[in-house]
Amino acid sequence: MSNDGYNANNDLPPGRDGRNERSGAWERDVLEKLAFATLREQRARRRWNIFFRLVTLVLVVYGLWMAFQYNVAESEPVGPHTALIQIDGTIESGTSGAADSVIPALNRAFADDNSVGVVLRINSPGGSPVQAGMINDEIVRLRKAYPKKPLFVVVDEICASGGYYIAAAADKIFVNKASIVGSIGVLMEGFGFTGLMDKLGVERRLMTAGENKGFLDPFSPQSGKQKAFAQDMLNEVHQQFIDVVRQGRGSRLKETPETFSGLFWSGSRAVQMGLADGFGTVDTVARDELKADDVVDYTQHEGLSEKLLKKFGGAVGTAAMASFWNSARPSMR
Repeated sequence: MSNDGYNANNDLPPGRDGRNERSGAWERDVLEKLAFATLREQRARRRWNIFFRLVTLVLVVYGLWMAFQYNVAESEPVGPHTALIQIDGTIESGTSGAADSVIPALNRAFADDNSVGVVLRINSPGGSPVQAGMINDEIVRLRKAYPKKPLFVVVDEICASGGYYIAAAADKIFVNKASIVGSIGVLMEGFGFTGLMDKLGVERRLMTAGENKGFLDPFSPQSGKQKAFAQDMLNEVHQQFIDVVRQGRGSRLKETPETFSGLFWSGSRAVQMGLADGFGTVDTVARDELKADDVVDYTQHEGLSEKLLKKFGGAVGTAAMASFWNSARPSMR
């Protein structure tokens, strides 16, 4: 048979090896699989992008709808009612217990001609004496400005430390028999690692301008002078707390050596000690004390936009702090 034609027993053209042909087919298969995998990945990515855009759109629409509903609810006329304000959690800046959240709500509640009284529901283990002090001062001012409009505190699970600092300004305090009440004291906490550093052979190199600028640095030894200074400051704030409780509770307070020791008690024991006036809930106080069953919540709640801004601000703040600490510059803080 002529060599110019195909061999009858071989499908390959002259000069081509079967192994090369099989190798080329394998490469084509791999390329096709890669191409299809890339297409599937692109399609999946587009689907997820569409999904997240739809979710974002739903959240935006929901936020706008909630804002509209909130504005409508605010504009609706309300008859005689009990004004409710809630403090839930730690009392510090950026929380529902912060002064800039509670004080505007208090002002709205007292200023409303249809509110017959205010109920401050507290469920807090305490927090900043500054924030608690500002709220206490404002309650005292509002009670003088609106002498016919009482303010009652209703304790939920716990009303301790800064929470009780606020509660002491109320006309009456109502608790549950198992509530936790008290902890009239002040603390300053931290850690000291000097002994551990000595064992590990680590040297602390802290440079300051000012004899006490490194005061309370956990990696430096604490002098007796600094410890005495801190204790004097704590005693001063503690005395402010004691004065507020004595002024707010008056003759109802059955004072003992343990009253201002930082201990806390059950609600039933708090009533016996004069730290509280009786047992009750928001509904029972509204019904029995204020004679206004309709309860309207004046608590200043965060909107969707504020939550998003906080999250965005937190991310920016984290990046900024990382940049700050990496720069290793002298600081006045």
